[in-house]
Amino acid sequence: MNSSMLWSPQNVQYCFDFVNNSCPRKVRSTISLWAMYIFMAGVTAVTMGGNMLVIISIAHFKQLHSPTNFLICSLATTDFLLSLTVMPYSMIRSVDSCWYFGDLFCKLHTSFDIMLCTTSIFHLCFISVDRYYAVCDPLHYVTKITVPVILIFLIISWAVPFLLAFGLVFSELNIDGIEEYVASIACNGFCAFILNKLWGVMASLIAFFFPGTVMVGIYVHIFTVARKHARQIANIPSAIKCVSAMKDTISARKESKATKTLSLVMGVFVFCWLPFFSLTIADPFINFSTPEDLYNAFLWLGYLNSTCNPVIYGLFYSWFRKAFKMLVTGRIFRPDSSTLTLFPANN
Repeated sequence: MNSSMLWSPQNVQYCFDFVNNSCPRKVRSTISLWAMYIFMAGVTAVTMGGNMLVIISIAHFKQLHSPTNFLICSLATTDFLLSLTVMPYSMIRSVDSCWYFGDLFCKLHTSFDIMLCTTSIFHLCFISVDRYYAVCDPLHYVTKITVPVILIFLIISWAVPFLLAFGLVFSELNIDGIEEYVASIACNGFCAFILNKLWGVMASLIAFFFPGTVMVGIYVHIFTVARKHARQIANIPSAIKCVSAMKDTISARKESKATKTLSLVMGVFVFCWLPFFSLTIADPFINFSTPEDLYNAFLWLGYLNSTCNPVIYGLFYSWFRKAFKMLVTGRIFRPDSSTLTLFPANN
C-alpha cells in the first residue's frame, strides 16, 4: 500500500467530524484499544481504592493520629485526587489522541496534572526526611518532627507545585520562543503541554530531580547508619550484649524495616518517574520528535507511582493490613472501632 493511499482524506479519522481544522484521531485495532482502556482504567481504580483505604484508616483510627501519618494521609489524598480528577481524562486523550473537553478545561487539567504529580513527589521527599530522623536521630525525633513541622512540610508540598503548575500553564511561559511551532501543530482537539528548553529543564529540576536527589541522599545515609549500628552491635562484649539483647534486637528490626521500606519507595519512585522527566528535558532539544505513544507510556508509568504507594504500606506496615481487614469485614462500623489498638504502644 503506497503512502498517498494510506494518508488519503478518506482513511483519516478526526476528533470532530464537522469542525474545521480538527485534529486527526489515532486509529487503533480493537484489541489494542480495549487493552489500553482496561489497563488504564484498572490503574485508575486501584489508585483510587488503595489511597482511599489509607485516608479512611488514618482518619478513623485514633491510634494513627500522629505527625508522620498526617503526612502519609496527605500523600494519599494527593494520589487519590490524581486518580479522580486527572487520570480518567488522560486515559481518553492517550487512547484517542483527542481532547474532547474544551480549551479551558485542557488548561485546568494540565495544571492539576502537574500540580498533583509534583505534590506527590514532594510528599515522598518529606516522608524520607521524617524517616531520617526516626532512624538516624531517634532520641530527638519527637522534638524535631512535630505537628507544626509537618504543617510546614504540607504547606511547601502543596503551595510550590500549585504556583509552578498554574503559573506556568496560564502565563504560557512554557511556550516562550516556540510560539510558531505550537501554532503549526495546534488543531481542534489538541491538548498537550509543550515546554521550551528553559522550562523543560527548570520544571524537571523543581518537580523531580531536586527532591529526588534529596531522597537518594537521605536513603543512602540511612542505609549507612543502619549498617554502622549493626556493626556496633556485633562488636559489643557478650556480657553487655546479653543485658541489652532485647533492646538491640528491637532497634535493629526497626532500622531494617525502615531501610527496606524507604529503599522500596525510592526504587519505585525512580523507576516510575525518571523516564518521563528525562524525556521532558530531552524533547525540546530533539525538536519535539518524541513519538506520542512513548510520551504517554512514560506518563502512565509515572502515574503508577501513585498506585504503588498504598501497596508499599500494605507490605511493610502491619497497621495498614489490620485497618484494611477491619474495613473489609465491616468492624470499622462498630461504635468503639476508632479506639481499637492496631499496634503495640511501644512500636
